Amino acid sequence: MIEEGKQAPEFELQNDRGDTVRLSDFRGKRVVLYFYPKDDTPGCTTEACEFRDAHDTYREQGIEVLGVSPDDVASHEKFKSKYELPFTLLADPDHETAEAYGVWVERTSYGKTSMGIKRSTFLIDEDGKIARALLGIKPAGHAAAVLEQLAG
Repeated sequence: MIEEGKQAPEFELQNDRGDTVRLSDFRGKRVVLYFYPKDDTPGCTTEACEFRDAHDTYREQGIEVLGVSPDDVASHEKFKSKYELPFTLLADPDHETAEAYGVWVERTSYGKTSMGIKRSTFLIDEDGKIARALLGIKPAGHAAAVLEQLAG
């Protein structure tokens, strides 16, 4: 389980352009690392578009936003283009990073049990430590709530 104040698990994932991205690439910056279940679905689109709309505010504060889902690079590229998302999306098709952060969990939907992402966000400080862990969040209003957490 991820604990606030502990070092954030390192990762190496492909971004929406197919480039390799590591958490350590962002050392010295604050990072919002948000995990979401699937590209181009209603809740995930709401969340992504809210982060898009608040992106200038995040940038002004020197904060990088990274979205992670099990979708592949091609799916991320389409999703990012369709909604003009200005931040990086990371592909975690083997869900290794989601598992490392404790957000790959058993879920039940319409009586069917399967494994998937528990929508969650981690605020990572300049030293690569977990400043806040926001687990099981709701998409609507989340980007604004994260900004409030960062300010507080």
